[in-house]
Amino acid sequence: MQKTLVATLVASALMLGACKENTAEQQTAQADTAAGQVNEKTQGAELGTFGVELSARDESVKPGDDFFMYASGSWYDNFEMPADKTRYGAFTALADRSEEQVKAIIEDLAAGKDLSGEEKLIADFYNAYMDVETINKKGISPIEPLLDEIDAIDSVEQLPAIFGNAWLSGTNTPIWGGMWYNRLDPNEYQVSIGVGGLGLPDRDYYLEEEERFATIRSQYVEHIAQMLGFAGVDNPQQKAQGILELETRIAQAQWPREKRRDRDLTLNQVARSEMAEGYPGFDWDAYFAPSGFKVPELNVTQPEPVRDVIKIINETPVETWKDYLTYHSISGNASLLSEDIYLANFDFYGKTLSGQQEPKARWKRAISEMSGVESLGFAIGKVYVDRYFPQSSKEQMADLVENLRKALGERIRDLDWMGEETKQNALEKLQAFRPKIGYPDKWQSFEGLEISDQDLLGNVHNLREFFQAQDVERELEKTDRERWGMPPQQVNAYYNSSFNEIVFPAAILQAPFFDPNADPAVNYGAIGAVIGHEMGHGFDDQGSKSDAQGIQSNWWTDADRAAFEAKTEKLAEQYSQYEPIEGNFVNGRNSLGENIGDVGGLAMAYHAYKLSLNGEEAPVIDGLTGDQRFFLAWAQVWREKRTEQSMLNQLRAGTHAPGRYRALAPRNHDAWYQAFDVEPGDALYLAPEERVRIW
Repeated sequence: MQKTLVATLVASALMLGACKENTAEQQTAQADTAAGQVNEKTQGAELGTFGVELSARDESVKPGDDFFMYASGSWYDNFEMPADKTRYGAFTALADRSEEQVKAIIEDLAAGKDLSGEEKLIADFYNAYMDVETINKKGISPIEPLLDEIDAIDSVEQLPAIFGNAWLSGTNTPIWGGMWYNRLDPNEYQVSIGVGGLGLPDRDYYLEEEERFATIRSQYVEHIAQMLGFAGVDNPQQKAQGILELETRIAQAQWPREKRRDRDLTLNQVARSEMAEGYPGFDWDAYFAPSGFKVPELNVTQPEPVRDVIKIINETPVETWKDYLTYHSISGNASLLSEDIYLANFDFYGKTLSGQQEPKARWKRAISEMSGVESLGFAIGKVYVDRYFPQSSKEQMADLVENLRKALGERIRDLDWMGEETKQNALEKLQAFRPKIGYPDKWQSFEGLEISDQDLLGNVHNLREFFQAQDVERELEKTDRERWGMPPQQVNAYYNSSFNEIVFPAAILQAPFFDPNADPAVNYGAIGAVIGHEMGHGFDDQGSKSDAQGIQSNWWTDADRAAFEAKTEKLAEQYSQYEPIEGNFVNGRNSLGENIGDVGGLAMAYHAYKLSLNGEEAPVIDGLTGDQRFFLAWAQVWREKRTEQSMLNQLRAGTHAPGRYRALAPRNHDAWYQAFDVEPGDALYLAPEERVRIW
């Protein structure tokens, strides 16, 4: 059974401490403080004189024609993509910084003596990963027991047990499952079952007739044949073609991505004892046995596709399945095997699919492998927080969150399209939001985990077994609301609908997102809008289907829901007009939740910024008004440069619009038009009635 994160990460393109309700007096004091700060020209900001890189702008571009290029065009035209990157922007720059900081931590530990238990785990894992000589000598041998197990399969009836062990083996499978939360009772865990099994980024890559996709499919066959060669498979080209044909059938059975994100369609609970009746032709007991899960009720996220894939499993010759599993076992473990295997895998997934010219340095790959929530991410994160995250940033962030909560509350009360009954439910949900900032109050324990400095694949297996055993141990207990879905050193953020929580790891709380010494307009336009974005996920087209307790339920009147969906449809249509690559548009419906988060989050942040001024005018700094600085901060957060292949991946397989289009969210806000004199005839101009205002 494939392993999935327990945290329900309705991730934004970006973020445990108790949620403390501020009194009116505290909120007023915070607003007074913020207003006082804005009366002085900011000193000591990390970027520029007040927190924005004005040199990145292209002032020859009219803001109303292309706000992305106006804000970041000079940077965009002159920046050269590093050879080991497929995209680069504000997130990437912060991730690089975090990576360097983690490297310093790990190298200090790796060179040290008399290490504590967790310190030794970190040092030994890193040393094992960096021991290229030993890894190269082993070649493919670390996964030979897995390949032998696959080779011994002699009937389709044996496949469910193999598929059910994917969480440990690292292979790909057409049926996946993992522990999640019960969407109808977030205090319970539940095993979720769905359809996967593709080697290309999305079903579109198999089904589109466009020439570029046909070329990719041809290159994929060549890649599969090369990888099968490492295992000495006969007739690799023929078998590679058979694998492509099998995956194409699986792709045809899958729902499109925009359908897969519909929470109404993906909530299909069934008793485990009834799986054989509802989804016959598959040995579910054999499938669940390797995981050890005993949860009595499941959720099948794609009912018809699961049934269709079971049919495909039973109709496909067992030899084809053996070829499929052999390939995915090699590819799925390539980063843990010898360099020749890794580089062959990189040549397709890095160069061909993503446009990455060179692999990352080995130390970066080591850190990436170590930094997951089900790896040593929190052991590293504990040291990271001690070294690099000041408590003052956590406190200031908490104040910003409460200011955004207040702003959104006012906005909900003033909505002209929502009735009082639904407003009260929305306000109840808003008040129940729990922010987690920086790092967990309760750290992950690694007691009992064994790590060697000489066995990389063995270390990865030990970690998988360690976390799987923990999940099995607590699966029948009440859900752990102190658990985080990201370690502190990850530059990201998220909203967890089941716990109705917004989470901001420490590493994102740095410039350009957050800078204690920056102009308040900048912090509100950057991290303020990120906070608003995550709050917005609680009220987007899918997050709005869960209530204040995180239970999936309808808290809307029919009329209010219809009014909301009319607005979201309009936003989907707006984003679907963006065409980054000829013939390939942004999928406005698949990215709808993120776009609602951006447009709504920006509105909340602007409202909160105005509240922080306490009725005073913001000063002009370097010739820019407060409103101009606010929107510039937003746009520069989303500056990015991508390879064309990476852009295609984002359009077809991503849930976010590319950064250059996220930067255009202000075209839905009246204040942006006034700040930059945007007029009819400008390329980005929207008539007032065409601007989408939701939250």
